[in-house]
Amino acid sequence: MMARKREGLSERHRKIMEYLTDFIEEYGYSPSIREIGDAIDVKSTSLVDYYLNQLEEKEYISREGRISRSIRVVKPVYNTAKAIGAKVNSAVQAVNNMAESLVAIPLRGRIVASAPIPVPSSDFNYFDPESGVEIARSLLPAREKLSELFALEVQGDSMIDAMVNDGDIIIMRPAQQASNGEMVAVWLGDKDETTLKYFYKEKNRIRLQPANPTMEPIFVDNPGALRIMGKVVMVIRQYKSEIH
Repeated sequence: MMARKREGLSERHRKIMEYLTDFIEEYGYSPSIREIGDAIDVKSTSLVDYYLNQLEEKEYISREGRISRSIRVVKPVYNTAKAIGAKVNSAVQAVNNMAESLVAIPLRGRIVASAPIPVPSSDFNYFDPESGVEIARSLLPAREKLSELFALEVQGDSMIDAMVNDGDIIIMRPAQQASNGEMVAVWLGDKDETTLKYFYKEKNRIRLQPANPTMEPIFVDNPGALRIMGKVVMVIRQYKSEIH
């Protein structure tokens, strides 16, 4: 027995298949004969039935006798322009969603993560007003107010055991007080120095503890000379490529 030869689709056959494919995928059942006729601008239901018989012979569809809405698509045929448009729209939406999920945090300057060193009083504003870093909103704690956050570039290696390395970017939240164990940016007013350390309030002094076993803590005997500028919300690692 010779296999039935599958012939190509005429324009009208293709329109019917595109309509059937879209309709069944959207509604889960097949359209009526009259609905198919309306879709391809054919008034005669007999003519529509004739085309469906041809498609069944070509094995593009199957039907259960003359039962209404019993058409099953065997070989889906998609509207190429519609499919491309859907993909383009999907890609555009994905880009828009990504753009909406990113937030810009202003980059205000540098913070020293080593022994405090004198810095110009304008150091926290040496970047131009448009400097900043973009970060996914989902990475930031939900409770944080985005308008208050700012970023600083880390200089030094006193916090390496806290996974904060030289050149990394830290996202800060303004704060004037801190609890023991919190990582803070502080300004030592009497020395005009800045540093990034763990904060500990002891009996008669403040201890600024580095996260580097090779470095000693900094003790501040006059708490009034220390000003907390912010708490670390998150760290953005900066990976440096090595040239061999």
